[in-house]
Amino acid sequence: MALVVIGGVAAGLSAAARARRIDARLEILVLEKGPVISYGACGLPYYVEGLVRDSRQLIVYTPEYFRKERNIEVRTGARVVSISHPRRELALESGERVAYDRLVIATGARCDHAAIAGASLPHVFTLHTIEDAERMRRFIEEKRPNHAVVVGAGYIGMEAADALRRNGVRVTVVEGSRHALLRDDDEFTAAVVRQLEAHRVEVRLGTRIHSLEPDRAGDIPCDMVVLAAGLRPNTELAAHAGIELGRTGAIATDERMETNLRGVFAAGDCAETTHVVTGRPAWIPLGTTANKTGRVAGANAAGARSRFPGVAGTSIVGIFGMGFATTGLSVAEARREGFTPVAARIEALGRPRYHGGTKTTVELIADRATRRILGGSAIGEDGAGGRINVIATAVQARMRVDEFEQLDLAYSPPFATVWDPLLVAAQQLMKEL
Repeated sequence: MALVVIGGVAAGLSAAARARRIDARLEILVLEKGPVISYGACGLPYYVEGLVRDSRQLIVYTPEYFRKERNIEVRTGARVVSISHPRRELALESGERVAYDRLVIATGARCDHAAIAGASLPHVFTLHTIEDAERMRRFIEEKRPNHAVVVGAGYIGMEAADALRRNGVRVTVVEGSRHALLRDDDEFTAAVVRQLEAHRVEVRLGTRIHSLEPDRAGDIPCDMVVLAAGLRPNTELAAHAGIELGRTGAIATDERMETNLRGVFAAGDCAETTHVVTGRPAWIPLGTTANKTGRVAGANAAGARSRFPGVAGTSIVGIFGMGFATTGLSVAEARREGFTPVAARIEALGRPRYHGGTKTTVELIADRATRRILGGSAIGEDGAGGRINVIATAVQARMRVDEFEQLDLAYSPPFATVWDPLLVAAQQLMKEL
């Protein structure tokens, strides 16, 4: 049986590797349109910053590794232009035809800037591939830009602003919505803006850029632009083959990551999944999700019975040394989903002051009727990542605040306070309830 995977990187290679573990007899072929099959995309901003000195450090695996160690054929520069499922056949841009028995679509997502005039100008960049990062770093080193406009206050936009500022570039962040980091939460956004402004990054929320010129973005004078908004799933190939798209615009899948076409699976940033809080379809493109859904798709394509339970949207981004982390639903999002949310937001030391502890902000959100934890956030220099992971675990386990308050969390002065900020937030939320 032949399994073909369209797309490398996180989801595609996870699918191929898992399928090989399930069935050693499978013929597995991965078709990747780009020159690199596996790289740490989340490390791109750190290459632009200069923390990662050589872009080759971001490459995780090579095609040769997969051929030799995994018995998986991987081809780069192989762009698939059409899928004919009745014939179980793919057409490549080169004119070649490739047959398959099972298919995994892992075509990822892209920044769609068709509505912005001037997006192809030489001083305009995206930060999606190694080639993007290399081009941006060359521009910074050779042109020494004075002022950059970053369009989008999501994860990539925040990391790009941080990297540029550390290179001495003046930065203005422009965001079309009223919120930062894709979180409908006014207080969380305010904290993000304060951290940016403390490091002399200007922030303009509720502002859209419709056109770019060599010396300005909209009405903002600049000599460099980073487009970090407008992420869209790459679904055209699937849609033209008769594969259904979901309400989010990404490829619709079941819990096995199978599409409406039997034997065709989708994973990663091109596919929608289920939100563990709402139980409804969700499209939350994250590297963690891509790896997990790829693993499930590959297992099932190889004949196993595996399921993906869904996502809580857990994420964290560092902005000038401060961690900003979220999981589950915000109060506004929970209310829109039909819950009656109650929230508690507290500030407490992440470690004792005598051990260098700094302020940590934790928010917990629960449903008034069931007392189930729906989401939360953590902001701070001391352990924001660890704390958001605890909240994410509680969200996925459908834990009640009463149970969360009694968690037996570790304490030692180098790591935490005797009453961890998570427990302080839980106690406050119990009072609110």
